[in-house]
Amino acid sequence: MCKFCETKPVIELISGRRLCKFCFIKYFEKKALKNISKYNLIEKGDNILVGVSSGKDSITTLSILHKLSKERKYFKISALAIDEGIKGYRNLKNLKRYCKENKIRLHIINFKDEFGYTLDNLIKKFKFMPCSVCGVFRRYLLNKYARKLKADKLATGHNLDDEAQSIIMNYFRDNLETSARLGPITGIVRDKRFAPRIKPLYFLTEKETALYALLKKYPIKFNECPYSLSTFRAHVRNLLNEFENNHPGTKYSIVNSFLEILPLLKDKYREKIGVCKECKEPTSSEICKVCELRMRIK
Repeated sequence: MCKFCETKPVIELISGRRLCKFCFIKYFEKKALKNISKYNLIEKGDNILVGVSSGKDSITTLSILHKLSKERKYFKISALAIDEGIKGYRNLKNLKRYCKENKIRLHIINFKDEFGYTLDNLIKKFKFMPCSVCGVFRRYLLNKYARKLKADKLATGHNLDDEAQSIIMNYFRDNLETSARLGPITGIVRDKRFAPRIKPLYFLTEKETALYALLKKYPIKFNECPYSLSTFRAHVRNLLNEFENNHPGTKYSIVNSFLEILPLLKDKYREKIGVCKECKEPTSSEICKVCELRMRIK
């Protein structure tokens, strides 16, 4: 029975507590708000741009921030969706309807207009590694349009599972400098050319987020990107899921221990951000990754 109201439970948490639908929704929202408050993710007067897709994580993040903005009225939100051009995968119809019903301003941009090719065409014609080129272009567009839309922060749907995976991936690749940019608020130094990314779902698991989205009946899809099934991240995800099944709490431990050393990593890898000599966008290299890819395309 439910820990609090003795109703039929819908989930058993890692702590062993069982919660019914009502108590779980209350628990989930309270934990997201705790993340926002504890890490000061949103400040008075903030203009928050939420990076959204048709998935459970981003729709949940958008919903929670929309509800909070209406209740407390000290910040504004809008949404930004990126259509990479992956056949049979990115369908934004439900997202458009959701934003219209909730009076959320939605901005949509796509790879074809920005780079001249869909992701499918880029992979087919230039033999790029899908996730590498997609990640570079998506990060570029998110930051470009966050700045263009005068957003103070960019909210993403990254959850506990995502963060644990990123931490372990960087350990395996001996890439602690990249890990230094992780955390509830991303980035090593604050720079007006970058909109800091905030993660309201930071300590909520993939399983909890999926259940919350289902119980709230959000218009979401659960199919995975066809390019992600055999990636390095997918292998790490499967590894961590196996550990979590055998040793509940593993992902929490990974993220909690990482947060202990994060200040040291940020201090060690503090760097001066330069300007790309081609596009004038901020970068730590002479030429940014986006321009390197554009040169290869040309």
